[in-house]
Amino acid sequence: MREVGNGSECIISAPGKAILHGEHAVVHGKVALAVSLNLRTYLKLKATNDGKVCINLPNIDTFLCWDASELKQFIQHSHGKQEDVKRLDAELVRRLRQFVGVADGSLDTSNMATLAFLYIYLCLFGTGELPSLTISVWSELPTGAGLGSSAAYSVCLAAALLCAGGAISSPLKEWDHTARWCQEDLELINSWAFQGEMIIHGNPSGVDNAVGTWGGMLRFLAGRIIPLSRVPLLRILLTNTKVPRSTKVLVARVKDKINKFPTILTSVLDSVDAISCTCEKTLVEMTCEPITGEHYNILEELIDINQHHLNVMGVGHPTLDTLCRVTLARGLHSKLTGAGGGGCGITLLRPETDMAVIQNTIQDLNACHFDCWETSIGGPGVQVHSPGSLKEDVLGILNHY
Repeated sequence: MREVGNGSECIISAPGKAILHGEHAVVHGKVALAVSLNLRTYLKLKATNDGKVCINLPNIDTFLCWDASELKQFIQHSHGKQEDVKRLDAELVRRLRQFVGVADGSLDTSNMATLAFLYIYLCLFGTGELPSLTISVWSELPTGAGLGSSAAYSVCLAAALLCAGGAISSPLKEWDHTARWCQEDLELINSWAFQGEMIIHGNPSGVDNAVGTWGGMLRFLAGRIIPLSRVPLLRILLTNTKVPRSTKVLVARVKDKINKFPTILTSVLDSVDAISCTCEKTLVEMTCEPITGEHYNILEELIDINQHHLNVMGVGHPTLDTLCRVTLARGLHSKLTGAGGGGCGITLLRPETDMAVIQNTIQDLNACHFDCWETSIGGPGVQVHSPGSLKEDVLGILNHY
């Protein structure tokens, strides 16, 4: 196994994602804007010489270990070509499902994470000796909340294993705290991360892993994903209502409403498209000229208009109405992010927003039994870290396992 990062280990992180504007409209050929969340998933890969391949996932209480020799049975089924990432190897997936004991059943979070790891590991190392290593992953992102936690995990896996196998080099120099890969390496990371997402989700759009790879903001239209080169870092509150929802059901609900009221809903979708484009234009302006209060006025108005549109489309929820009402009472503007029907919402924070207002708002939302974090959007994508660049609590968790 080649050395990665500092010696025989590396630490990598990737961000979660939120949909800023364009939820559901993107399914109907309209623009959606996805942004990176500064809530990250961290992965530590450590090379060992004990003949074991281990994965630690403390967020979901999972620790699994195999003998590397035990995994050699799959080598003939793994294509082993690091550039051959167009299609999923269905036979390898089938055999791995049998191996982890979920050949016919549905996958829980632990099984999905395990399958994605084993698949990428075997594909990347399948033409040579299987290296012994331990991977530990810890995330600031809640799972199943529509915030791209699985994609951040897949991106970290892909980057770490590609680095370990020598397909890409670590960009971290001795004096660096963090570093990012070149465009060509990011393309390869994204391709393998998409393989992990296909194992976990079946038919993903590719938006989540692209956000995890490039960070910042991405424009998604008609299957094309375009990273925007410069976006401002915006402070937000991220709120999880903890109301479960089915994306498939909500997508079908919007489709039914469009079929029932085509003239009305077509206009709504066109308006949402215009909101996304206006937001993109405003954010680009904020990187090219001094940021003013008027920029934030526009962003707040777009948030309010879009939230009303999403309610018209039938993907609102009483808890999201509560989120909007509670934050507006403090002078803040909120909207759902993702599929809706519960799930999560984002609240824009102006630069001058007083810390007391933020803390009181968080307390108000916690009193509604919501989880709430102060974070930011528009930060960097996947990157490699020196141990000293990490927060002590994150480093402690990664070193503990």
